[in-house]
Amino acid sequence: MPSRHTPRSPEPAVLAAATWQELPLPGAALAIVEDWLAPAEADALLAELLVAIRWENHRIRIFGREVASPRLSCWIGDPGASYVYSGTRFDPHPWPEQLQGLRARVEQACGARFNSVLANLYRNGDDAMGWHSDDEPELGAQPVIASLSLGAERRFVFRPRQRDKPGRRTSELRLAHGSLLRMAGDTQQLYQHALPRTTRVTMPRINLTFRHIS
Repeated sequence: MPSRHTPRSPEPAVLAAATWQELPLPGAALAIVEDWLAPAEADALLAELLVAIRWENHRIRIFGREVASPRLSCWIGDPGASYVYSGTRFDPHPWPEQLQGLRARVEQACGARFNSVLANLYRNGDDAMGWHSDDEPELGAQPVIASLSLGAERRFVFRPRQRDKPGRRTSELRLAHGSLLRMAGDTQQLYQHALPRTTRVTMPRINLTFRHIS
């Protein structure tokens, strides 16, 4: 007789060495899956999210001045998962249907729980992200951040936070359509990252950075 027991969802798994490529950045914990989403699924998700997400031009504070962010964004999350960035508090928008199932898949892949996601829309190569670390107190001391890229391939660069570090150099990787990057451990404490402007990109890119707000 078949069991009436409903199987429990599996606990998040550790990173599978056969799937994830570890990236060599001293002291950091970085890994990437270049083709985490198949091209057809990534194409469909990009098209849907361009319409489904409530894109906003956030105001941020830089060197004491309030300016328009050089990209469109939307903070999404569970109730109460508010986030303070660049002196501004963001209360979460509800999860759109397209991201509800995706969140569970990203959690399973990364071995972590997420209650929020920052969605950024880079409309073309003129949109960018400046140097920063995701080290806000509500993220914890060693946050796990999962970054899913959709659309145009862009350069993603890292540099040590210590300005006087001997041999301080910039490292870079390419974030392709459908790739999933996992940043964990001391990555945010040791490094800053950025998405530079480029004249070579004319198509849009959506980046989804899944996080856990305490």
